[in-house]
Amino acid sequence: MRQTKLPLLSNAPQGGTKQLDVPPRLLLGAGPSNVHARVLQALSTQVIGHLDPVFVDLMGEIQQLLRYLCQTKNAVTLPLSGTGSAAMEAAIANTIEPGDRLLVGVNGYFGARICEIASRYDAEVRRLEKPWGKVFDLNEIREGLERHRPAVLALVHGETSTGALQPLSGIGELCREHNTLLLVDSVTSLGSVPLYVDAWGIDVCYSASQKCLSAAPGVAPITLSQRAIQKRNNRSMRVRSWYLDTVLLEQYWGEEHRYHHTAPINLNYALRESMRMVVEEGLSECWQRHRNNAELLWIGLSDLDLDCYVEADYRLPSLTTIRVPQGINDRAVARYLLTHYNIEIGLGLGELAGKIWRVGLMGFNSRAENVTLLLTAFEEALQNAR
Repeated sequence: MRQTKLPLLSNAPQGGTKQLDVPPRLLLGAGPSNVHARVLQALSTQVIGHLDPVFVDLMGEIQQLLRYLCQTKNAVTLPLSGTGSAAMEAAIANTIEPGDRLLVGVNGYFGARICEIASRYDAEVRRLEKPWGKVFDLNEIREGLERHRPAVLALVHGETSTGALQPLSGIGELCREHNTLLLVDSVTSLGSVPLYVDAWGIDVCYSASQKCLSAAPGVAPITLSQRAIQKRNNRSMRVRSWYLDTVLLEQYWGEEHRYHHTAPINLNYALRESMRMVVEEGLSECWQRHRNNAELLWIGLSDLDLDCYVEADYRLPSLTTIRVPQGINDRAVARYLLTHYNIEIGLGLGELAGKIWRVGLMGFNSRAENVTLLLTAFEEALQNAR
């Protein structure tokens, strides 16, 4: 048999590659947040199979912990294998069919992203708009529901681009009056502020692991009410995304544990440990800690003559947006913090680019000592930027 001559291997990088060495950053931006040592230890635990009986038991524990954090009894409550954006797409893919009308509250970057994803699923997208940093009141929501009669209303609970916290109480009742599902993005709010999925009548709620839960990025909680499941089950066509189809995911995470995909085992270890720490602290106490440290930051910013972008009543404790003073280069300040203090903060997105800084006090990073250090570093950075 004649041998086919194979090409020579291309050269490997000269000298090989270096041992992984990353700087000890303090992540006070819009996410991810730093990971507690206990979560890191869980992350480094040996891998087992995704259908191993031990992992199957852990899956049940993870779901119970998620139900506690979301304050829900929803059967379909699980971590998707993907980031928060995957959860956003899953929420849309499972509740929207081509031609369904989706009303989206757009008051920031991520409301606009919901519109973009929904348009790719051929939804009839309608926008309920407010200036970035503002929130919707019940009358505006009611008017939008009456005018557009949507199948689904989507709102961002904690808008990561602006630091605005959308009140949700009462909106679920309005949605039920109009036979509308309520879909909520809690990517930057879950674990830091009160969120009552069942009591507030939320039908689909999703989040992410790397923000207020302080786990590693790559898994994203999602929960579906019975109303959402009924709409999904009555579809005229299958969910377009095979990977994000909660019918199939429910079979894997439910009692059947039918193979669907290889779950990111270690990321689920980490998520489980981070939620165990919330349980140990207490969910209400965790919410209060985030609030206390945010208020400490807001007072300190005022002392530095820096203004918050969002009015006090609607500020998201886990993420504060700060107006960039006239004559100050936003990037120069952020670069100074990174270079001299190993502190990462976020810059503005979209129409707020160059106008704000975004400071996150999320999960493990919501601590008074971090606020004190940041304020000291900020004062020094501003002096050097003038």
